Amino acid sequence: MKSKTHIQMNYAKLRMKVFIRMLILIILAIIAVDILYLLVRGRLGEGGVLLLQHVFGYEYSDALSIYESTFRDHWEIIMLIAISVFFLIFFYFSLSWFTKYFNEVNAGMDALIKDEADITLSPEMSSMEQKLIFVKQTLKKRELEVQVAEQNKRDLVMYLAHDIKTPLTSVIGYLSLLNEASDMPKEQQEKYMKITLDKAYHLERLIHDFFEVERYNQQTLQLNKQNVDISYMLIQMPDEFYPSLTTAGKKMVIDAEDTITVYGDADKLARVFNNILKNAVAYSDDNSTIEVAAKAHEGMANITFTNTGQTIPPDKQNSIFDKFYRLDDARSTNTGGAGLGLAIAKEIIMRHEGQIGMQSENGKTVFSVKIPLTSHGGHYE
Repeated sequence: MKSKTHIQMNYAKLRMKVFIRMLILIILAIIAVDILYLLVRGRLGEGGVLLLQHVFGYEYSDALSIYESTFRDHWEIIMLIAISVFFLIFFYFSLSWFTKYFNEVNAGMDALIKDEADITLSPEMSSMEQKLIFVKQTLKKRELEVQVAEQNKRDLVMYLAHDIKTPLTSVIGYLSLLNEASDMPKEQQEKYMKITLDKAYHLERLIHDFFEVERYNQQTLQLNKQNVDISYMLIQMPDEFYPSLTTAGKKMVIDAEDTITVYGDADKLARVFNNILKNAVAYSDDNSTIEVAAKAHEGMANITFTNTGQTIPPDKQNSIFDKFYRLDDARSTNTGGAGLGLAIAKEIIMRHEGQIGMQSENGKTVFSVKIPLTSHGGHYE
């Protein structure tokens, strides 16, 4: 509101300045006409009488009478024409002052396009100056975001190419052993085949990451909304993660109110919870418990996901929802994906007009999600 008032005041200054300029032009025109009138009644008037005498042969008294009657009978028209002429003359010369504003805006646009030095306009044009500066900053921010996104994608391609090479080499190596050693014991063959199959599955996941990048960049996220019971959805999550939990001695505990209904896309919300829990399972300590809590409060469904593990540094907390960001610096092939899971989760929650965030301190990491509740059989738009 303050900014809007400030802009209105600046335009008021400009209007007042233009009004004063126009008023000065009118006053100057009137003064010029008065001076002209005095001249006409003085020496110029005498010159006009003499002209009538010598050119047309009138007597002095007749010439004076003709001169005075002509100006007296048409004085209003003459005054109006004279004022208009002088006003137009003064206005023409004042245009250089008025057009300087257009020149300033034009120079500001040039500075905006060429990304030159600071944009500076006259004080009464400060609102336009602020807008141009805002546009310049926005363009710079978007350009930087595009550069960062492109660099992240290039890095991701390089990371995935490196990660793909490792399991592919293993697959080729084990298949070569199986092909060359025809007398290999069956037990060892089965072992190598299992390793090869695991590596092939991992290779499939990495290739999926490539396609995930393209889908995220190209798709327009469509939501098929309906009433969704968040509690029921969360209760089913431990079964989905049972294999990865048991191998590391981890547990998942769900503490949710009986029925929490939101108006949303069930598949997309399931993907949000899946992506968050996938990170919680991957980065939590062995033999630890992952806690999921859900309750309704002040028109929102509040869901938290808590895991115990290494504290995430504050600088990484600010980037964890960025596209293509991967928490593990070593880019472990076991836990490192395309870096899109949490970014996609954020996008989905924002489309549901909700909120998502995280905190990490003292070895505990908490992801929090808030989604508007269904209201009396309807929904929040």
